[in-house]
Amino acid sequence: MKTQRRVLLSLLWIQICWLRVQMKVEQSPGVLTLQEGRNSSLICNYSISIRNVQWFQQNPDGRLIFLFYIASGMQQKGRLKSTINSKERYSQLYIRDSQPEDSATYFCAVDTQCSADTCRLYIKPELRT
Repeated sequence: MKTQRRVLLSLLWIQICWLRVQMKVEQSPGVLTLQEGRNSSLICNYSISIRNVQWFQQNPDGRLIFLFYIASGMQQKGRLKSTINSKERYSQLYIRDSQPEDSATYFCAVDTQCSADTCRLYIKPELRT
């Protein structure tokens, strides 16, 4: 009976922790249309502290291309630049001098910030007298 109770408490604790660490990630704008040669930016907002943001580009043929892994500051590759603001919880992807080959779907992915005490379950051993 005590083992069954421990299992139920463990499952309840896991569910509570899962709810506690759920994250909301939003990209904007949803759709962006611009003329060739113009500059643009995409924003990735997230709801909890993270370790890093990754940006990907999916071409019309379905290929997923890695663009950036950014944990702080700014990175640049050619006409593309990515920044992260951990305090304000957002990352931006800038496209300078847009070209037809930039036509794609862009994704941001985030990695959650974990600490040693996040969702750790401690079960006290039974004391036998």
